[in-house]
Amino acid sequence: MIGRRRFLQIAAATAILPGRARAEARWQGQALGADCDVLLAGPGAEAALAGIPALMERVEAAFSLYRDSELTRLNSTGQLAPSAIFAGMLALSDRLHRLTGGAFDPSVQPLWQALRDGRDPGTVRGAVGWQRIARRDGGVQLAPGQALTFNGVAQGYASDLVRDYLARRGFERALVNMGEYAALGGPFRLGIADPMAGELAEWHLRGTALALSAPGATLIGGAPHIQHPQGLAPLWSSVAVEADSAALADGLSTALVFLDQTAVNALRKRLPGVHRVAFVDAQGGLTSL
Repeated sequence: MIGRRRFLQIAAATAILPGRARAEARWQGQALGADCDVLLAGPGAEAALAGIPALMERVEAAFSLYRDSELTRLNSTGQLAPSAIFAGMLALSDRLHRLTGGAFDPSVQPLWQALRDGRDPGTVRGAVGWQRIARRDGGVQLAPGQALTFNGVAQGYASDLVRDYLARRGFERALVNMGEYAALGGPFRLGIADPMAGELAEWHLRGTALALSAPGATLIGGAPHIQHPQGLAPLWSSVAVEADSAALADGLSTALVFLDQTAVNALRKRLPGVHRVAFVDAQGGLTSL
């Protein structure tokens, strides 16, 4: 069980650029409840950055829980004919659910709602289960009582979408942060810090992505905001994952808070796209794999 709350965070994100590439443009905004920042180098950067708000509108229209979206319509009606962006998220969630032995499960939304409302989450646990979601003829249908949340992966998914958008426009150097980091080119220096101990490590991203999860950083009804489908307690106060994809890093960092080192090592052997994992335990000790 988590004791003292000590969480990894990004202390600094700095571009390391060659002398002739120091002309940079920057976009800052908000999406999916996160402060977002994109640093881009190269001719035409300002024009490319101007297209990001429209892309983030597509993301919000798919995955937001706080406005009319595909997700809120699915949760309210139990069925949806998903857009391509939503279908991509469903496929990614399938993969993450299998890889983590079910620890990654977007169907935990009823648990979150129960905790928020001061109710016993045990009364709705029977509705949880990613495997109970039906997909046929291009549509998706929830089982009775089910609701989904993609909060454990959507920010990384958004970072990948922005990075891919910039790459298609011919850019070779960008640092995207839509709540999780994705690098196009590099290197980019990111300081990994603990709020009490200061900077603990320095990671350089070169075309890779970094995501952090800290279950106790936000509490819901006194419980960690990252919920296991079977009610297991987090084993780590923070997890950081570097991977090729920000969505993969984001989803894994969410699920790995429930897995021990043996399980994580076994998972990494099956995933060459995962480059590094770091944990902070309840005593503030840092372990890197």
